[in-house]
Formats: sequence, C-alpha cells, structure tokens
Amino acid sequence: MALSLRSIKSHFPIFAYRPELVYLDNAATSQKPRSVIQTITDFYEKENANIHRGFYDLSSTATRRYEEVRKKVSNLISANDARTIAFTKGATESINTVAQGFARKKLTSGDNIVISAMEHHANIIPWQQVCRQTGATLRILPITPQGDLDLTLLPSLLNEGTKLVACTHISNVLGTINPVEEIISIAHKKNIPVLIDASQSAGHYPIDARAWDADFIVFSAHKMFGPMGTGVLYAKHTVSNDIESFHFGGGGIKNVSFAETEFLSYPHRLEAGTANVPGVIGMGTAIDFIHQLDLTETSRHTHALCLYFKQRLAELRSASVLGSPSQFGSIVSFGMENIHPHDVASFLAHANIAVRAGHHCAQPLLDSMGIPATVRVSFSIYNTKKDVDQTMDALTELKSFWK
Repeated sequence: MALSLRSIKSHFPIFAYRPELVYLDNAATSQKPRSVIQTITDFYEKENANIHRGFYDLSSTATRRYEEVRKKVSNLISANDARTIAFTKGATESINTVAQGFARKKLTSGDNIVISAMEHHANIIPWQQVCRQTGATLRILPITPQGDLDLTLLPSLLNEGTKLVACTHISNVLGTINPVEEIISIAHKKNIPVLIDASQSAGHYPIDARAWDADFIVFSAHKMFGPMGTGVLYAKHTVSNDIESFHFGGGGIKNVSFAETEFLSYPHRLEAGTANVPGVIGMGTAIDFIHQLDLTETSRHTHALCLYFKQRLAELRSASVLGSPSQFGSIVSFGMENIHPHDVASFLAHANIAVRAGHHCAQPLLDSMGIPATVRVSFSIYNTKKDVDQTMDALTELKSFWK
C-alpha cells in the first residue's frame, strides 16, 4: 500500500524539529525519513562491524546487509542484476571512475567525448580532465533557446573518434527531462557507449536501465532520501569488466605480492578500502521507503507544484523563469528584476524558506545564456501549495521592500 502524500511530512523528523521550515532545495539534497536515520543509528549502536573481513556474526551480518543493497538498487532501476551495481561515494566519484577507469585507456589524441551544454560540473570536469590527459577533445551538444537539447545536431558530433557520450537525465538548473532513450539509441548506432547522470531522477522518476540500454548510470543516495557520501555506478555487463580501478588499497583483490596484484571482478574491485557500510545500508532503507511511494503520483505532485509556482511567479511580473523546456521536472530557476539572486535567497532565508542561489555547479550553461546566477527552487514529496504561497508572499514583500 502506497504512503499517502497528505501525511508524508510526518515521516521526516526535521519538520518536527523545524515546523517553520519551507525546504525548497531538494535538487541539492533531500531530507531523510525517520526509517533511514534509525537504520544508520541502529547499525552503529547494535551492529557495527566491518564487511568482508570476519567470520563472526556481526561481520557476516553487516556483509550480508551490505550486499543485499546491490539487489535493491538494481531492482529500483530495473536492472535486475546485482552484479551491475558498484557502490561509490556519490555520482561524482562514479563519473570519475568511468572517466579514469574506462575512458582514459581508450582515448588518444584526436579522439573525443561528447557531453551536453546543460551538465553539472560533476559531468563536465572529469571528462575535461581525461581529455587533457590524453589529448582528446570535449564536444558539446548545444541546447535550444527554450532549454531543450538540440538532438538534430547530435549525429554530426559523433564519429569514429567518439569514445563516450555523457548526458544528464534531468537538468539541475532548467529541470529539462531529456529523451535519454533517443540519445542512447543515436549513440549506439555508432557503437558509442553512453553514461546517464540520473542524480536528479533516481528515486523520483521511474528508471528502466534495460529499456534505456544505457551503458552506465550514476546517482547519489542523498538526493533520494538516503545518506550523504553514498552513491551508485551501474554498468552493463558488456562494459563492466573493462572498468579498471584507479584507487587501490585493502579490498578489491584476489592476491597480492610485492611483484603484482590480481584484482576481483567488477563490482568488488572498485570498492577498495573501508566501505561506507551504514551509508549503503541506509540507502537500502531509503529504497524501501521509495517502494512505498507511487512514483507516478509523486512526480505528478511535484510537477503540479512546479507549474503552480511558475504561474504565481508570472503574476509577480518582475520575475523571469530560466528556460521553457518541453518536458520538465520539479526544478525552477528564476531571477528578479534588479535584485541579485543572493539577495533573494538571503531574504527568503530570513523567512525560513530554503532555496539555492548561484550558478548551481553549471557555470558553463549559465554563461552560455548570459546569466551569472539564478535562484533555484526544487520540490519534493513533502512540499505543498502552502509552501509555494509562503514563498510568493515573501517574494512579493521583497519586491515592495526593494523599491
């Protein structure tokens, strides 16, 4: 039975401690349900042990619970194979792993990697750096004035030297929902692997790894009601064995001598060092929580809030929304005439309304649009129309005050 959105806020303790809080920075990180917090607390209080290390009960139990989460993650994204799932510190580390452990050895001078113009820095800088290391170039798929990817240009960017395409599923600035299946299909016609950054969609929108046919999918637990410092790298079997670890230490190995080391197969060879065991187990509880939601209902709910907010902003007249993509999620970036975004966010903060202001780790996107910064509002399941109304009341007050 799905959890009711009417009472969903009661599952998040922060709102009991801060009943005045209007939290609209969900694209940065989501709040955590009580069940996730309790799972992490219980691990440290009652179950603390390292994994893959001991035959005693605490260690074997921790190992079992840690490994069970691979299956939960694979089911969440409809991969249905736990062997495709590696655990990382987050989407950023997952992307760096593919850049350094997969793409680097394939790139030579004259080759290229293709990304979109709307990427988060985490899906720009790793490719930029690996291109610098190898002499390859970074090609950029532009966007339309409305904020959609211009897919008519994608085939012309791909050639025999293209070793990978990397693209976000949902823009963390524009809210654009990209047609990832079409992007993957275009690339695969030329046998080019594709990485999809699902940081803004995992746990909030249905993801079907097999239907998408993506080679890599990355995301972070902390944006989907889970703990910080925990993330996922999904890799298809056709590419997973080609990913080499690029940081080394205890774990991830079969045999070590002073002369050489033999590594485990994917995914375990990528998980050297002490794992974030409570984080991974906490992510498993977050997935359990997500499975109690109807993602069709929740995405409809946040989309409706997004539309309502845009409608109310239009009434304010002095505010302008960045982009008007054909398909968009629960993110709105906007500016107010003659008021710096930092001043807007600061004013809202005094009214206990949490938003984000700046370039949102997407500086090249904003630079291409001639905008140095915006205010960003991003909705989640615990937000309501009342949150929008309170925000608009504060913005109306700010407009009057600024005059």
